[in-house]
This record gives sequence, C-alpha cells and structure tokens, in this order.
Amino acid sequence: MPEVRSASFAELDVRTFHDLIRLRIDVFVVEQACPYPELDGRDVEPGTRHLWLAGADAPLAYLRILADPGGVARIGRVVVAPKARGGGHAGRLMAAALDEVGDRPCVLEAQSHLVAFYARHGFTVSGPEYVEDGIPHTPMRRSALT
Repeated sequence: MPEVRSASFAELDVRTFHDLIRLRIDVFVVEQACPYPELDGRDVEPGTRHLWLAGADAPLAYLRILADPGGVARIGRVVVAPKARGGGHAGRLMAAALDEVGDRPCVLEAQSHLVAFYARHGFTVSGPEYVEDGIPHTPMRRSALT
C-alpha cells in the first residue's frame, strides 16, 4: 500500500517537488491539453500542504490544500497518474486531505464529471457550472463540521 505523505513547500526536497509538478503538468497540461500557468505561486505559501501517495519511482497521486481567507481550506490539483488509475488512490488521498482539513470549511473546483466522487466525501455543489480551459467545472463546498 503506497504511503500517504504530507509536507509544506519548505519541507519538500527538490526532487520530490520536481516529481509532483511533473505529474501535474503531465496530466493537466499535456493529457488534458490545457496550456495554462501551472506554477501559480500558491505552492510556496506558508499555509499550503502538499499530499501525495509515494510510488516506487514516482508519485501515484497528488493534491494540495490551500489556506484561503476566513479559515477556509481549498483542495485543488487533485491528480492520479495514468498508470495508477482505478486503484482507489484519489479516494484514499482525499480522505487523508480531509483529515488534515479537520473541522474547517473546505471548497474545491471539481471537474464536473467528478462531482459524484467529491459528493461521496461530503461536498455539495455550491454554484453554477462554468468552463475553464475548455473543461466544465463545478464549485463545491463541505461546510465546517460541528
């Protein structure tokens, strides 16, 4: 079973950060054919957490948790390597992320075909669908847990 790892930017070594960014670019920019600025500056923010499943030679899955204003956590860049899809890795990583988020409210911008996946993790649709980089997205929210 691949190990879930979590780190701030300052805790990442150069090789790990390279491998995480490569996975994101390989899927979001190349596979999904969406040329956009993948390095948006938020990876290095002090409140950002990077979570990934470590494979033998490369990360199998990744996501990041951003600290948005008002104590809201924002999950994004959820990705699974093509060779690792179908193994439950995204669900396992999402569960680990929500453990880190704790009882804070949490938001994300789901690719619309994944709304049901995020709903299984307690998220509900919080706004209208929109298109970004040619891909339909749906804003979703998980309220603070009490």
